[in-house]
Parts: sequence; structure tokens; C-alpha cells
Amino acid sequence: MAAEKKKGLISHGMAAQNRKARFDYTIKEQLEAGLVLRGPEVKSLRLGRATLTDAWAGERDGEMWIFNLYIPEYQGGVLSKFEPKAPRKLLLKKKQIVSLLGQVARKGVSLVPLDIHFNEQGRAKVLLGVGEGRQKQDKRAAIADRDWKRDKDRLMRARG
Repeated sequence: MAAEKKKGLISHGMAAQNRKARFDYTIKEQLEAGLVLRGPEVKSLRLGRATLTDAWAGERDGEMWIFNLYIPEYQGGVLSKFEPKAPRKLLLKKKQIVSLLGQVARKGVSLVPLDIHFNEQGRAKVLLGVGEGRQKQDKRAAIADRDWKRDKDRLMRARG
């Protein structure tokens, strides 16, 4: 008899999502990066308990890091002690790092983590977005466009 999977664990798919990032930034480019984690951090991520709302990515000593990513401590074991908001290293090629740093050097451009997911091999990946910050009026325009699309789709469905 095959062993059953534990309920609530994410083997592949979305672990955490930063929904507000697409509202606050206009995403110009997306890039997937690996994430250096220890065992208890991965277990906590698999429970879907991470928070990306205040997270941001940046450069430190020629490497890319993700800062302010909250992964709560794993409650299942004794060896689960780690800093929940510690900076975590991103795995990128040197060419990608140079390209990202060139884009981020421009005024108003930020490197924003959009989501954390597990790929088919079960490895944690971060989807980074190169985004330009939106002004308040741009956010209002985005809301108006979204509402109009929703209303238009309703009207088209009603007419058949």
C-alpha cells in the first residue's frame, strides 16, 4: 500500500503570493530564481505559511538576496530554530544579476518578489518582477480598467 501524503502540504505549486505587488507596481519583466533555504524553512513553506507583502530583493556583496521575507518557525520539531525574517540568498547566474542590477539602477525601478512556488522537482523558487512604482492616479486608472473589463464580460455573457 502506498504511503499517503500529509494533508495541507504543498509538494508543487504556489506556497505564497504577493498580490499587492501587481497593484503597487507595473511589472515590466519577470524572472524565476532559486532560493537557499534550510530544512525547517522548507517545511514551514510547504505548509503555506510565508508572507511576501513587505519583502524586497536587492544586492549584497555581488549576490542577490531577498530581504524581509517572513517564514514562521516550523512547529513540528526541536531543530526548527531559525530567524523568521532573515535575508535569504537567491540563486541566479552572474549574467542575470548584472542585468537586474542595471535595470534597478534606474530611478523608480524595484525588484519585487511576486510569489514563491515549488517546481515539479519540489524545489522552492521565487518569481521576481522588475517593476516601476505606480502613482496614485495610475492605481485609480488600473482599478477603473479592471472594473470596466468585469462589467463588459458580464454584459457579453448576459447577451449570449
